[in-house]
Amino acid sequence: MQKVTRDGKVIEINNRLPILPLKEVVVFPYMIYPLLIGRAASLKAIEESMLLDKMVFLTAQKNVTIEDPASRDLYRVGVVARVLQVLKLPNGLMKVLIEGLVRGRIKRFLSVEDHFQAQIDVLAETERSTPVIKAKVRRVSGLFKRYVQLHRNLPDEVMLTIDRIQEPQRFTDMICSHLQSDVTTKQKLLEIKSVEKQLMDLIKMLEGEMEILELERDLEDRVRGQINRSQKHMYLQEQMRAIQDELGEEGELNGEFSFLSERVRKAKMPEESNERALEELDKLRQTPPFSPEATVIRNYLDWLVAVPWFKKTKDNLDIEAASKILDDDHFGLRKPKERILEHLAVLKLSKNIKGPIICFVGPPGVGKTSLGRSVARAMGRNFARVSLGGVRDEAEIRGHRRTYIGSMPGKIMQSLKKAKTVNPVFLLDEVDKMSMDFRGDPSSALLEVLDPEQNKAFNDHYLEVDYDLSKVLFITTANVENQIPEPLRDRMEVINLPGYLEHDKVEIATHFLLPKLLKGHGLKKSKLKFLKSAIVRVIREYTREAGVRNLEREMAAVCRKVAKEIVASGKAEVVTISKENLTKYLGIAKFPERKLDHGNMAGAALGLAWTQYGGDILQIEVNLMEGKGKLSLTGTLGDVMKESARAALSYARTNADDLGILGKFWSDKDIHVHVPEGATPKDGPSAGITIAVALISALTGKRVRKNLAMTGEITLRGNVLPIGGLNEKLLAAKRFGVATVIIPDENERELSEINEQVLKGLKILPVSRMEDVLREAFA
Repeated sequence: MQKVTRDGKVIEINNRLPILPLKEVVVFPYMIYPLLIGRAASLKAIEESMLLDKMVFLTAQKNVTIEDPASRDLYRVGVVARVLQVLKLPNGLMKVLIEGLVRGRIKRFLSVEDHFQAQIDVLAETERSTPVIKAKVRRVSGLFKRYVQLHRNLPDEVMLTIDRIQEPQRFTDMICSHLQSDVTTKQKLLEIKSVEKQLMDLIKMLEGEMEILELERDLEDRVRGQINRSQKHMYLQEQMRAIQDELGEEGELNGEFSFLSERVRKAKMPEESNERALEELDKLRQTPPFSPEATVIRNYLDWLVAVPWFKKTKDNLDIEAASKILDDDHFGLRKPKERILEHLAVLKLSKNIKGPIICFVGPPGVGKTSLGRSVARAMGRNFARVSLGGVRDEAEIRGHRRTYIGSMPGKIMQSLKKAKTVNPVFLLDEVDKMSMDFRGDPSSALLEVLDPEQNKAFNDHYLEVDYDLSKVLFITTANVENQIPEPLRDRMEVINLPGYLEHDKVEIATHFLLPKLLKGHGLKKSKLKFLKSAIVRVIREYTREAGVRNLEREMAAVCRKVAKEIVASGKAEVVTISKENLTKYLGIAKFPERKLDHGNMAGAALGLAWTQYGGDILQIEVNLMEGKGKLSLTGTLGDVMKESARAALSYARTNADDLGILGKFWSDKDIHVHVPEGATPKDGPSAGITIAVALISALTGKRVRKNLAMTGEITLRGNVLPIGGLNEKLLAAKRFGVATVIIPDENERELSEINEQVLKGLKILPVSRMEDVLREAFA
């Protein structure tokens, strides 16, 4: 037994006490606490304490999230307490009123199954009052009074209790118990043995808490002041509105409404739009200014007056000047330039023409988007651009309905607002890359925009008034024509922009790219010379594209390295980039030029393929082996190309006698058709006659003429059908040194539109039947 004096009475405390773990509270001596107990071990500890003079040891858990703590989860220092009252509740919980008596420390835990018990050492209070302690008590008392005034959770009556306490330890424990701090902080205060040190820590803590509470109070006062001002403003506005109604002078005293009315008047909107704006303005007058609806109406009116309704730019109808601007900005591109000049000519004669819908289709990097800007510059119009790549929401085109605060018009009206005129050149970029989902189909929403018969009354979901788009010159761009939805494509005039030919790229690099890159890299023309042979090698071996983006990128890399050399060496020597020293600046070739075997070949033939990079050569090979007539097709061939191979085999088998093919190869030979570069996917019907020639060559042993390439689709009857991409295929033939090219005779009319530089040095042989192909191939 241990004896403790409390308020002049001696209390005997048993050395062995049940332990009551506490989750979110630290109990201090001299304080009375109500506790709600529900854990089985805690209920058993209370029952055990009722048998031991109602004494229990209270200690806090280290981790409050643990529901079933072990002995290691409990702090060793706690408080010996006396149970004053126990009340069992109907739901199985127990409400207990306890009084903290004295600090204690767990000496060791005892082995008990259903609850914690431990041997307790009482920590006696021996420190008496000194002048230093009294000074600190006064300081703590003053800080705590201010703390209570600032803290909204502490009643003022707490100070009455504090003022009556004389003993330093009791005063300190009382203050600690009322601090609004976490368990860890209070436990540290409980474990301090010296009253003087405990008071010093309290001073530090209270001063820190005071700074935080004063900041919170300042913020609250500031927010409260703003709210009061807003309420006062609203009240005065309502009074002003009531006075205006009585005087019949509605709107004259309100500057905002007068400003909006003036903007609506100056906008010179059509009658329908003007009536709608005035209607919304009247609705705004009747709406409380701080309601969400007022914000929606105000934003709507701002958009309605910001959209251009009548302002337009004067077209530059000087065809020669427009042609010069287009030529200055872009090399080649004859067809699109002619179409723009035709539009200007018709506009000059007619004065009133509906804006055409032009679609530029071509591979990446050929200048579709920049051509749209040049068109705007040539015509003297403002330019607007919207990228449709990845757009999948119809509201992006038509706008959102005004059902929530964040709604806004669609991209069409937003761009017209930026353009500030009713007749800009409007570029809809990547129109083939839209998609659709549950939010709608944006391509269907574009049907109204791009239809000259409908777009004169385009209705945006947000504005909800008709807007005339007929004066806008819409230009769309796409990479692949067949990926444009058919109804949308039907409304557009498609102009194909083929890939640049090699000589085109040389001209562009020399006259457009190189001056721009020299200026951008701070190099003078006299310090860097790019020979034509070097540019040709960059085009052939370092880029593979239809446009000139990678060409510009590679030339920029050369300029950077030259700039580094000049800065590092400090020399002002002229640097010449030639075909021979290009590897020094760009490394090894990314696309080494292939060497073709132009000798007479049996079982092999050269075909021509279209690619978005400008065309390529196909070396088709056929091998015969002893077997059972199996046909093997390799080289990552698509379904259409496989069908062409089967059609060629059927033609050869049907006409075996006329072709001089001996034996029944379809039953005793296995045929293997291979197209090299197997990792590259290939498809299309245009290799049909090439596969047939290679197959017949292998079966008859006849060798195919050297320097001969061909393209065309074959039928089972031996007809040669037309193909696409003739320009790119002839370019590939010229690049690889082919002298003669066989083409379908139906494609002969396209030769007039192909650049003379491509046709120069090529012998073109139009054919209509497979017999003509074989006669030329085996001559």
